[in-house]
Amino acid sequence: MAALTGYLETMSALGGDARPLLKEQGLAADLLINPEQLIPARSAIRLLERSAEVTGCITFGLRMAENRTLANLGATSLLIAHQPTLRKSLETLREFRTRINSTLVLQFEEIGDEVILREDFHLSRPEPWRQSSDLALGVLAKLCAAAVGESWKPRAVCFTHDAPPLAEQQIYARVFGCRPQFDSEFNGVVLSARDLDRPNTKADDQLAHHARQLLEQVMDPVERTRAEEVEQLIKLLLPSGRASVQICAASMGMTVRTLQRALDAEGESFTSLLNRARMQLATQYLANPRMRITDIADMLGYSSIGAFSRWHSQVFGVPPRKNRVARKKGKTETS
Repeated sequence: MAALTGYLETMSALGGDARPLLKEQGLAADLLINPEQLIPARSAIRLLERSAEVTGCITFGLRMAENRTLANLGATSLLIAHQPTLRKSLETLREFRTRINSTLVLQFEEIGDEVILREDFHLSRPEPWRQSSDLALGVLAKLCAAAVGESWKPRAVCFTHDAPPLAEQQIYARVFGCRPQFDSEFNGVVLSARDLDRPNTKADDQLAHHARQLLEQVMDPVERTRAEEVEQLIKLLLPSGRASVQICAASMGMTVRTLQRALDAEGESFTSLLNRARMQLATQYLANPRMRITDIADMLGYSSIGAFSRWHSQVFGVPPRKNRVARKKGKTETS
């Protein structure tokens, strides 16, 4: 369901009513709160095409992409974001594509000093997908910028569809930072070959390892208690700001009430599990000198350092900065 992140907001901004269009495709609005919920690709593709038709906005998909962040890819975002290079990020994206969009296939081809990143939908029957293609390429460009640097721009971005009206072309410049090429032979992004292996300055191998472990634990069929399942989901969803009881319940195919009863039976509550997960991750992240307090607050689902500091002081008795200094001092004295 990560594919439809921002859909309701885009419809609202364009003055459209999403409810009849969702119903038309057999989708419920409450499913949109859960980015991990898988839905039929054909339904999502048709929804975007119909939404563009109803609102009269031919750049509907690109408008959704404009407000996306890497975190909107769902639980795999932490792993992708902390790969050492763009090449590794793209390989990780392909490795876990079934968790994001099983019908969207990414290929990259190196030709001389250029690389072509192609994205296409593999469906059993042909389907118009202009909006979905624009959305996918917009998200791909943002992934590249996250790995290479926010100032990064592609050499070119290509679309097989025709050009939109001039009034609608400004959004392409905002999203991609270059002039788009329409009526092309492929849908894709062209970049310098050097960009593939340029170091990602924000990468952290410890966090990447941690994220992979969490993903493998969730995907592992080993039997767990409900509380253990929820705790793993919380750790996966915290960086994207979606670690809520509603999303965890939906990810497990349960209602909130059913999940709460299951946790009650095990002597647990969602609030206690959320707090425990944050305590464990805060301790781990603060021990990593490369991580800024701002980043840690964000990865634990706090909208500000102030909110994170207040929680940390209540739980640990000291602010996070003081805790980090104390840990560093203790390590120096014992080394």
